[in-house]
Amino acid sequence: MGALFTSRTEAGELLARRLRFAVSPVVLALPRGGVPVAAPVARRLRGTLDVLVTRKIGYPPSPELGVGAIAEGGEPVFDEGLLARLGLTPEAVADVVARERRELARRVQVYRGGRPLPALTGREVIVVDDGLATGGTARAALRAVAAADPERVTLAVPVGAPETVRALRGEADELVVLATPPDFFAVGQWYAHFDQLSDADVLSYLGPS
Repeated sequence: MGALFTSRTEAGELLARRLRFAVSPVVLALPRGGVPVAAPVARRLRGTLDVLVTRKIGYPPSPELGVGAIAEGGEPVFDEGLLARLGLTPEAVADVVARERRELARRVQVYRGGRPLPALTGREVIVVDDGLATGGTARAALRAVAAADPERVTLAVPVGAPETVRALRGEADELVVLATPPDFFAVGQWYAHFDQLSDADVLSYLGPS
C-alpha cells in the first residue's frame, strides 16, 4: 500500500472533518510532527492550539528503542513488559529520564517561552499527533492530560498501528484514527512528504506566544 496522505497538513484537514465538538476545545499537538496536523484541527473547530511536549525514554545501549516516555506535567510512563524483557528497572534509566526532563524543559521554553499549558480542568481536550507507532509518547501525554481533570479527552491521529490503537483505547474517552493499515511499519511510510521539522517550523504554526 502506498502513501495515504500527501502531507501532515492534508492529514490534519481530513482529520478535522471527522471531529465534532459543540464547544471550542483545547487542541494539544505533540511536537514536532503533530503540530502541522493539529493546526487545521484547531482552525476548523475554533479551538485553542498549543503543544504538549513529550520525550521518549530510550534504552541506553540503543536510544532509538523506547522503553517509556514522559510528558510535561506528568511522570514517566514505562513499557513494563519491555523493561522486564531487557532486564531493566525504572531506576536503571534514571539518568536517561533526567536528561529527557532537561530537553523537555528546553522545548517548553522554546515553544511557549516557559509559560504553562492552557487550563485543562473541565475542558474538552484533543491530543493530536501525526501517527501512532508504539504509542509510548501518546500514552504519556494522555495520562498527563488526565491528571489535569479535563471534561473529556480525545486522541486524534491520521494513522496508527492496529495493535497500538487497540492498546490505547482505555487511555482516552475517544480515539479518532483515520486509518489502521495492517502492514504498518512506521508513521512516515503513510505520507508522501514526511520532512523532519525544526523548532522554527513548530513556532511558525503556533504563531506569536
